[in-house]
Amino acid sequence: MTVLIVYLPTDEGAAALRVGLAEAALRAQSVVVLNSPKRGSAEAVDRIPGGAVEDIEGAARSHGVEVTIVHPDPEADIVETLNALVAEHSASLIVIGLRKRSAIGKFILGSQAQRILLEAEVPVLTAKV
Repeated sequence: MTVLIVYLPTDEGAAALRVGLAEAALRAQSVVVLNSPKRGSAEAVDRIPGGAVEDIEGAARSHGVEVTIVHPDPEADIVETLNALVAEHSASLIVIGLRKRSAIGKFILGSQAQRILLEAEVPVLTAKV
């Protein structure tokens, strides 16, 4: 079994990584980190920088868990990608970071987090900064 962590190089991504690694260690499961670029964004903005990959791998080692980092197509639908990874890696849990947004912001822009919560095929654990 695996814990799937949705990650961007942001404070919310760091919170998801911290909580996801702790949860994986608790469950004695491996981790898949989905580097989740925002749809339509410049690839360089959302990709994990080279040095950060080593930091993620080191954090996983310090928790005693194996980690795999996945970089999906930036144009791919995040929920479809997550559900495919859940099936591929037999994931038992998805961990995402949340940021505070106003009700108007959620209404106008929608929310990827809301879609993940509603459409994910396994339980979702949320982490706040």
